Amino acid sequence: LAGTRIICDRKFLLECKNSPAARTPPCCLPQTPGVTSLAQSSLVKLEELKERNESEEAVPGEQPRDRLP
Repeated sequence: LAGTRIICDRKFLLECKNSPAARTPPCCLPQTPGVTSLAQSSLVKLEELKERNESEEAVPGEQPRDRLP
């Protein structure tokens, strides 16, 4: 089988990384939890971590257990 080989230099690829098209998902991309979007369980865990961090910051002077030297 014959194919076409596309060759791009490093500078071009690094410039593409910052283009607006590379930062937005395609409009017709389906929402698949865990693949194209965060899984629902991941969202719940993220909220729990956020609440835990906020509660640790609310208690001044007390050092969190997981950060002890």
